[in-house]
Amino acid sequence: MKTKTLLIALLFISIASFAQKSNIEKNLKMYTQVWDDIVNKGQIDLINDKNFDPNVVQINPAGNIEGIADFKAYYQNFITGFSDIKFTVVDAFGQGDKIAKHWSFSGKHTGEFFGIPPTGNTVNVEGVTLAKMKNGRIVQEQDFLDNSVMMQQLGLASNPENVGHIDAAYSAFAKGDIPAVLGMMDAKIVWNEAEGNSLADGNPYIGPDAVLNGVFIRLGEMYDGFTLKNIELHDMSNNQVLATLRYDATVKSTGKKIDVQVAHLWTLKDGKITAFQQYVDTKKLADAEQK
Repeated sequence: MKTKTLLIALLFISIASFAQKSNIEKNLKMYTQVWDDIVNKGQIDLINDKNFDPNVVQINPAGNIEGIADFKAYYQNFITGFSDIKFTVVDAFGQGDKIAKHWSFSGKHTGEFFGIPPTGNTVNVEGVTLAKMKNGRIVQEQDFLDNSVMMQQLGLASNPENVGHIDAAYSAFAKGDIPAVLGMMDAKIVWNEAEGNSLADGNPYIGPDAVLNGVFIRLGEMYDGFTLKNIELHDMSNNQVLATLRYDATVKSTGKKIDVQVAHLWTLKDGKITAFQQYVDTKKLADAEQK
């Protein structure tokens, strides 16, 4: 009798376990398919009461998004804000009524995104979403991602490594390692000398070779002991770094010394220098070059 009771209990446990596994698999299939269709195919109308509980909640630090209408409006920003969208569920698994999803999202910012005008930048971010299911429908979601990375990729926040890149460029220049400096530049860098500077005759210098031949080599021909001193770096928005410094050198043709205040505005993208703008007391430079 005891053996029979035990077998019945084990049978019920097995049935319950199978039913639970089957339910989880069903939820996972539905969940991943719905979000693939919504994001990759732009089928935003799939955010409806067939796939989402009427009281669905998107847990958000800025304030929870509640109800299907607001939930739909929230995710509409991603659909209309980006083109060339690629949304991938890297992995998804579940337990009970809970689902964990590891995902990646990429796209080109060509539309308004939560009020942000199009930047034309491409974003590529990863995150994790914790979701809850109820009666086969999605009832709650909470996204976890590094928003600062997306803001940096949109060009709305600066990469904290920018200052380090520019510091490295100045250090290499001080050592005379010009190839290293050139290697830090984007292939299409736009370099501008201050208007009125004798080296501004080639503005804008496009590409590292143009900077080498139009600026660096000519600096060596014009000056003895050309030195950058009192360099201070200031992290700016839009992936820009402002450097304040002084030039110290002797003009070869006149023997006159220069000691002038200067500012450099650097622009970077993905660790490469894409633009340079010089600001300097061009009158002092001109006077020193005058025989």
